[in-house]
Amino acid sequence: MVYFGAVLGLIGLLTLLFRDDDVVGLPAVAVGAGLVVIGATAGVLGVLRRRAVRRRKIANGEPVPVGNVIDRAKALPRLLRDVRQGTYADLPKSRTFLWLLALIYLVSPIDILPDLLPIIGVTDDAGVVVWLLTSVSTAAGLYLRKEREQLAHQPPRGRRATDAG
Repeated sequence: MVYFGAVLGLIGLLTLLFRDDDVVGLPAVAVGAGLVVIGATAGVLGVLRRRAVRRRKIANGEPVPVGNVIDRAKALPRLLRDVRQGTYADLPKSRTFLWLLALIYLVSPIDILPDLLPIIGVTDDAGVVVWLLTSVSTAAGLYLRKEREQLAHQPPRGRRATDAG
């Protein structure tokens, strides 16, 4: 919901900045401002929901993703490499296939709802983008958690402090 709110807010902002004509019979300013408000509300609700889900998962002992957006983005190539090599089995191969299909759908000119329809035309693309970003971010966060757990269980490298010489 956070990503969806960000996408709606961005669409609203772009509508405010670049659209002069009416949108579906409504003034562009009203549509843009409405989308910005709806996007901000969805973003705030998404953050609150995410915190509640995280607390529930921690209370139930379920694994939760770790790392910020930059850490997860840096971990994504390692995740994809390990999935391809078969050394990381926690991510089903069908998930990477769905990611590929989502990318193809976003790049292809064929849409379920044509982009020529104002606002409605981008909602299918926005939904796919939101799902893709959420899914990739969660998978990368869980991969980072597993990496950190493995590092914590490895013995330290190098010489021990008790070794002389």
